[in-house]
Amino acid sequence: MEPGSGYTSPRSRPALSCPAGNCVVLKPSEISKNMEQVLAEVLPRYLDQSCFAMVLGGPEETGQLLEHRFDYIFFTGSPRVGRIVMTAAAKHLTPVTLELGGKNPCYVDDNCDPETVANRVAFFRYFNTGQTCVAPDYVLCSPEMQERLLPALQSTIARFFGEDPRSSPNLGRIINDKHFQRLQGLLGCGRVAIGGQSDQSDRYIAPTVLVDVQETEPVMQEEIFGPILPIVNVRSLDEAIDFINRREKPLALYAFSKSSEVVKQVLARTSSGGFCGNDGFMHVSLASLPFGGVGASGMGRYHGKFSFDTFSHHRGCLLRSQGMEKIYSIRYPPYTPRNLRMLLVAMETRSCSCTLL
Repeated sequence: MEPGSGYTSPRSRPALSCPAGNCVVLKPSEISKNMEQVLAEVLPRYLDQSCFAMVLGGPEETGQLLEHRFDYIFFTGSPRVGRIVMTAAAKHLTPVTLELGGKNPCYVDDNCDPETVANRVAFFRYFNTGQTCVAPDYVLCSPEMQERLLPALQSTIARFFGEDPRSSPNLGRIINDKHFQRLQGLLGCGRVAIGGQSDQSDRYIAPTVLVDVQETEPVMQEEIFGPILPIVNVRSLDEAIDFINRREKPLALYAFSKSSEVVKQVLARTSSGGFCGNDGFMHVSLASLPFGGVGASGMGRYHGKFSFDTFSHHRGCLLRSQGMEKIYSIRYPPYTPRNLRMLLVAMETRSCSCTLL
């Protein structure tokens, strides 16, 4: 959890501050202990400690932190905790950016090269062992495409991670025992077509593909956040779009097809935080594009200049001298047709300097 870009208290506000030059209270996730420790050790070495504070701890510390009034709160995490953050922010009318994730669909058209699709889908599904908020959470394709895609995925996974992925230096582990057990329970959904091996002592789960998955099963009810890829069969593009639109709006949506018209249809007829045609999550790496969710997957945007704008207040400011009062007096009552005509003429010319601060 990362409430940020707020002052520690109203009294600590400087008389003048630059846009996006905020004092920050940083709350790293308690789930990622190593990253929490790195931030706590490294940030004080390189940043002015008078402009930031770090709070460590779990839900209790987070709750206490959210009782304070901030100018802005930025949070990345689950929709469940996002609702808690937004509720706390509402007490002070504090604006928020919420990046919440969700179940990201990946539509694979029949008009595709299965090897290319397998390379790109396997890369961004198993990157960081699937523990990324923009990983594809499920594939939608026809039964015929599934038959072509499965051997391609099998070959790609072996090429990426070897015949024994457990010994691969390129495959990580699940972050903690709680999430390992949650993911191990999802392996019982549908039928395992590729992978499925696991070892709790090592928090290892093999890159896995599930087929014959029903949309009512647990693996289709929650964000997976692990190296498990369900495949759900659809008979047409229309059916795939209907499937996507019956669910909450995802953080990312992917469409694969050699037909640009198919990709454009998926883009035009759905809603998501971000979209990628014939690739996966590379849109997140471009600072020129905004990143953020919509609906249940979040609100607000950041990356590159969009981060600067998110953490800035665009303050309208007009500066004018005290002279020329006789001219400006046409604004004042009593109103006459003549004054109105003069006022309209005067408003057509810019007699002052306006800027954003």
